[in-house]
Amino acid sequence: MNIKTMLLLMVVIAAPLSGCIETASEESECVVLAAGHEDDGTLRILTYDITALSDEVLDEFTNQTGIPVEMTKVDDAGGILDQMMLTKEAQQTDLMIGLDNTYLPTAIDNCLLQPHTASVENISAKASGFYDGPLAVPFDQGDVCLNYDEDAISEANMTVPTHLDNLTEEEWKGKIAFPSPVTSSPGRAFLVATMEYFELQTDGDAMTWWSSMMSNDAIITSGWTEAYETHYTGGYGEYTEGHIGDAWMTVSYCHSPGVEAYYSGNYTHSTSLMIDHANFHQIEYTGIINGAAQVEGAQLFIEYLLSPEVNANMPENNLMYSVLEGYDLPETDGYRHHADVPDAVTTMTYEEIQSNMEQWLDDWKSTTQQA
Repeated sequence: MNIKTMLLLMVVIAAPLSGCIETASEESECVVLAAGHEDDGTLRILTYDITALSDEVLDEFTNQTGIPVEMTKVDDAGGILDQMMLTKEAQQTDLMIGLDNTYLPTAIDNCLLQPHTASVENISAKASGFYDGPLAVPFDQGDVCLNYDEDAISEANMTVPTHLDNLTEEEWKGKIAFPSPVTSSPGRAFLVATMEYFELQTDGDAMTWWSSMMSNDAIITSGWTEAYETHYTGGYGEYTEGHIGDAWMTVSYCHSPGVEAYYSGNYTHSTSLMIDHANFHQIEYTGIINGAAQVEGAQLFIEYLLSPEVNANMPENNLMYSVLEGYDLPETDGYRHHADVPDAVTTMTYEEIQSNMEQWLDDWKSTTQQA
């Protein structure tokens, strides 16, 4: 147990009052709040529309524990954080599922999570590397990167980009859709990637690049769904109602082409753009909300979500990698074959994201003139 964890547990034991207190360090340690709602035996989960949390999965948990589950669903990870902030003094849910590693530092800074004592084992080093404390547990993971339509690029006789600056060129004008980092977790992950990518360049700057992308008519959407389903030409969106199909490239996951193949009989014309450090290893977390009423049920659900029978099926049920050691994507219908693994992902640490995210977002909004 590290020193920070020991201090946190000492504060929790010694200080039953609500709120946060200042320690001698630069950080403030949080105390556990009284329950914000009545404990009626139901576990209330705050999440977005995570496909892994199917009725079948929830019913099996209830069968095993006798604890019924009630879901509160918001649009995305940003919505989860917003809801927790709005109800900070009287939380109405018990368990958070869905904040990723670009949102988690803000949640912890604002004392929105309380320590768990769930028994979780066999989490891979890749999944636990960003945050390995008592306030959150990883449940799925995947690399965020740019995806492009191979057929469109080939038919236009265009060269596959090898540098992000290539995307500012005339041939890419109006052909790239970016989910906003203000409202989208993949969009936020890609913003972080651009910050590191241009820090490593001798003649580049992330905000200068974003400005150039806006001058090149980049498409900014509210979230991943709009970018991928409505605008992108290389994914399943081309078969859905309302598809516009004006973007040959978008932000998604390096394994998204594998998902496309998995559902299309080993066929896809989408692939990921492998540029070192222009991608981000996203990890999604679950954690007990500070002010939860059904703490026991929340602990049991964390253990259930991290059990092999549930977590090993993340690739099929949630289209993301499992966080358990020894599991990979299935070979079925080209899922693994078409899923790329980047050689060099962004190395931004918890502390760097914690310290800089607000400024990065402000700079991005100012540069792009997006709300």
